[in-house]
Amino acid sequence: MNEAFIGQATEATMKLPERVHFIAIDGVIGAGKSSLAKILAKALSANLVLEQFEENPFLAKFYENPEAYAFQTQLFFLLSRLRQFQDAFVQNDLFRRNVVSDYTFEKDRIFALQNLTDSELAMYETVSDNLSKDLPTPDLVVYLQADVSTLMNRIAMRGRAMEKNIEGSYLRDLLARYDHHFWHYKKAPVLIINTNQIDFVHNEKHLKLVLDAIAAAPTQTTYFAPEGG
Repeated sequence: MNEAFIGQATEATMKLPERVHFIAIDGVIGAGKSSLAKILAKALSANLVLEQFEENPFLAKFYENPEAYAFQTQLFFLLSRLRQFQDAFVQNDLFRRNVVSDYTFEKDRIFALQNLTDSELAMYETVSDNLSKDLPTPDLVVYLQADVSTLMNRIAMRGRAMEKNIEGSYLRDLLARYDHHFWHYKKAPVLIINTNQIDFVHNEKHLKLVLDAIAAAPTQTTYFAPEGG
């Protein structure tokens, strides 16, 4: 991540409408969620909630043997994400700051639908429904969209050992679930940003396009496909 131009791009504090205090960024593996969340949190002087995927002891095993470790992986993520959201907003009540997260809580169910058997999914949903009733809802969701080839290239570039076995067919199915979910999401406005032609991590003009689109904070589902600045 180019810290020099990111510092310049976020030097002036972003202005959001008064109605927006919690922004959740989501997208398929390799979409750039964490990178954008870090940039946005800096620009807004916001509390940052990052998914702690490296703490999941089952994740590497899941990528090696999905059928054997899907349920354990999913349940760990569910409880971890629940704790993170609860902790973040208890803290935020004390300091009254904006919050930026690199996932929506509903992301967990997308992966559950993708990876669990019917019986495992029924058990998962019982646990999830009972534990997540009072979680805060984002004021704006930013869905970073990219096609499978773009995602595969980004995954390869970052070179995480546990992700080396991810197949294009898995990403294709997951992407279809994400697209369906966020085109029908009703809990908050969704800004869908197609990132195939841009690189906001390494290109200042691309980053400004993305930040300006977020600052506009649409009030309904909005699709934005910047063409390389």
